[in-house]
Amino acid sequence: MSRIRELPKVELHVHIEGTLEPDLVLELAADAGITLPYPDADALRGRYVFADLQSFLDIYYENLDVLRRRHDFARLAYEYAVRAHSGGVVHAEVFFDPQAHRSRGVPTADVVDGLVDGFARARTEFGFTADLIACFLRDRPAAEAAETLDELIAVDAPIIGVGLDSAEVGNPASPFADVFTRAADLGLRRVAHAGEEAGPESIRQAIDHLGVDRIDHGIRSVDDPDLLAELVATRMPLTVCPLSNVCLQAVGDLASHPLPDLLSAGAHVTLNSDDPAYFGGYLDDNFTAVAEQFGLDDDTLARLARNSVVASFLPASRQREIIDGIDGWLAASTESRW
Repeated sequence: MSRIRELPKVELHVHIEGTLEPDLVLELAADAGITLPYPDADALRGRYVFADLQSFLDIYYENLDVLRRRHDFARLAYEYAVRAHSGGVVHAEVFFDPQAHRSRGVPTADVVDGLVDGFARARTEFGFTADLIACFLRDRPAAEAAETLDELIAVDAPIIGVGLDSAEVGNPASPFADVFTRAADLGLRRVAHAGEEAGPESIRQAIDHLGVDRIDHGIRSVDDPDLLAELVATRMPLTVCPLSNVCLQAVGDLASHPLPDLLSAGAHVTLNSDDPAYFGGYLDDNFTAVAEQFGLDDDTLARLARNSVVASFLPASRQREIIDGIDGWLAASTESRW
């Protein structure tokens, strides 16, 4: 749907490592002299059938081995920006996982500087803007997260916030309370993955122990009416990733996704792509899929787009600029119906 690609969008839940397309995996591997255990991109892509989050993470971390040098990260950021921009994304708040790279001996400065290089090129060439959010791995010790924050500070990483990601089940948020408090004291915003595989209690923990500004995923809030009512009352943003939820079998299929229930309850839902190279769709693909599945009209699509802008950490002036573009898209849509 070309009109959906024309709708101005902000993406709030995308892991830059999850935008590593199979063709780029092979290209970076060849450039670095790395021998891969599959012959071509199609063979790699054929492995992207996941039973759960952990089965995805196994291959996700395996592919990261090709990201070794500053220019690898620059290329990764730039390629994501090109694809996202083609689908109408004008700004993204992008997650990256410092621990996944420092554990492989890649200097944190190279990771950060490479991402900054790639996004700077995108801004110069076609006006795409991006901010960085450093995520801590919840299946690693909280002390390691604290060390990672120290290192980010030491290299003067231009991050706007911190997050919590990786395997949710069996890895509660509460041990990370101290490092999140320290991040808040540094003026950083806080977000956390919760309520994707684990239940509503995971969402409550992220709010109560981490003081988050946004919940990443949050779809299991529909299992607890009191929690959902609280999220609606506080306007807590949920960065929902429909195609990801289907691919990781958090929901049986798109038809059974709780998006309509969240919208009807008045939740502050935003749409996002999560790890689009693995889950079969960038942000415009997610918009298109839910529009077709649930018969969403242009008013609802514009509402979802506005929600992302309001939930972003952008300054008010930039938010207003993007919302004006969304309103212009909706006005043109209304005129075309007449």
